[in-house]
Amino acid sequence: MKLVWVTWPAALIMLAFSAAAQNDKQPELPSAPSAVHGQKQPPKAAPGKPQSPRSSDIQELKPIGQEAPPPSAAVTETLPSKHVPQEPTTASPPSREAKPTPPRDADSTENDDSLTTIRKTVNEVNVVFVVIDKHGHYVRDLRKDNFRVLDDNKPAKEIRSFRNETDLPLQVGLLVDASNSVRDRFKFEQEAAIEFLNQIIRPSYDKAFVVGFDTTPEITQDFTDSTELLSRGVRALRAGGGTAMYDALYFACRDKLKNAPRKGPVRRAIILLSDGEDNQSRVTREEAIEMAQRADVIVYTISTNVSGVKRQGDKILERIADATGGRPFFPFQLRDVSNDFAEIQNELRSQYALAYIPEDFRTDGRFRSIQITADQKGFHVRSRRGYYAPHNR
Repeated sequence: MKLVWVTWPAALIMLAFSAAAQNDKQPELPSAPSAVHGQKQPPKAAPGKPQSPRSSDIQELKPIGQEAPPPSAAVTETLPSKHVPQEPTTASPPSREAKPTPPRDADSTENDDSLTTIRKTVNEVNVVFVVIDKHGHYVRDLRKDNFRVLDDNKPAKEIRSFRNETDLPLQVGLLVDASNSVRDRFKFEQEAAIEFLNQIIRPSYDKAFVVGFDTTPEITQDFTDSTELLSRGVRALRAGGGTAMYDALYFACRDKLKNAPRKGPVRRAIILLSDGEDNQSRVTREEAIEMAQRADVIVYTISTNVSGVKRQGDKILERIADATGGRPFFPFQLRDVSNDFAEIQNELRSQYALAYIPEDFRTDGRFRSIQITADQKGFHVRSRRGYYAPHNR
């Protein structure tokens, strides 16, 4: 057998060695999300364009206003879509098998890192009320069938729930007029307020805060369940200056009670001590009332006018209390202030709560009236006059 020597050109020899070297090099594996058979490779981000945030960097969107649907009326909720996190973009080791990507939800967007805003309207109205007999005593043993509800002068479509709310946690704001007009009786009112807070606030269950106001509202004690701290907050109040009562009420409802954290149903109330005369506020009386209604706050007013003659300020206090489902008090003597505080405490423990669906609800931002009547003669129901529907923008 003859050996035949074939002479290869030098160029072909160099190409052969180059191909062998490339075969020895391990190819780079794609990132895990695109390693699944049939999965489309996600488009590369344009140079200079910021990448979508990781799922750990996206904070969960909560329903607007509160942790649960607010009691005042229908609300619009904003919910996050389900988020599918990306696997790390670094190359997987050659010995490991790439994990398949979880299947996409039908309602998820094409980009896993985007958020879908889902808006739904909850047409449920919650209202707290008390029932009083013809002798002025609280009635605490009625059932759902004993009541009739009118929403915007139309019978409610459905009553979803009914409870005797005698033991709900309280969120209470104490607003004390610290203007010059109440200087002569300020000390006594402070002691009466301290006695009230000591009796009504239960540790680890109820919370209260203290605001004094003259030309501006001032928080002397924020939310706490400590009656000792609340007492210090009341004693820290100092009389002097003009009166901006509407501003103080607006502030307490919007900035303190409306967005106060809660784990479940609570009862929100404000006790307002003032002579009702306002000469410094930037908001109007009706704007302050509207904010209390939006925050689902019951306002109890205690007049500091002990002249025995009903003045214009007393009429204003009466208007605020009636519009929010509260009650105005007009003590003739200073010692009657303590009795008024005791009556407020009794009422807060004697309330009912129901939730209903309106018959013809519209998200038009309009004020809708509420009327609740009991089927027994001589029984009077006291509740807030109505609520503001959300505005569908």
